Amino acid sequence: MEIRLVGDNVEVGVYRLQKAIAMAEELELDLVEISPKASPPVCKILDYKKFLYEQKKREKALKSKSTKVVIKEIRFGPQTDEHDYEFKKKHAEKFLNDGAKLKAFVFFKGRSIVFKEQGQILLLRLAQDLEEIGKVEQLPRLEGKRMTMFISPKKK
Repeated sequence: MEIRLVGDNVEVGVYRLQKAIAMAEELELDLVEISPKASPPVCKILDYKKFLYEQKKREKALKSKSTKVVIKEIRFGPQTDEHDYEFKKKHAEKFLNDGAKLKAFVFFKGRSIVFKEQGQILLLRLAQDLEEIGKVEQLPRLEGKRMTMFISPKKK
């Protein structure tokens, strides 16, 4: 059986399998199949343990660079007063400045569902107050007993 041999420390070309194995043993390295579907199959002479180690290292570096989306929640009642609103707005600003998405919702208990408009006004006011640092991803939407709105941070 013949294979195509590639690598840093060998002459690239088509070799018999036994000769390629002998070359790998001579260099005290491993013969690794890279592309089995090619004709002839492509192999490379390298230190397999070192290759695996560097592959893991690369994956770890990529994983650490990827960003994780954090969603922070802020809950209001339909009758939230001014002081509580300001307090929660400050928290919302902090969350958005930290790069987290914000899920603001108004929770309607019992018969308070008759104040749907007040809940929507509250959420739209929050969106307007935070428009400097965040953009509305989803406008207020009523789902059961809660009206939800998503705000994501603006890119700096």
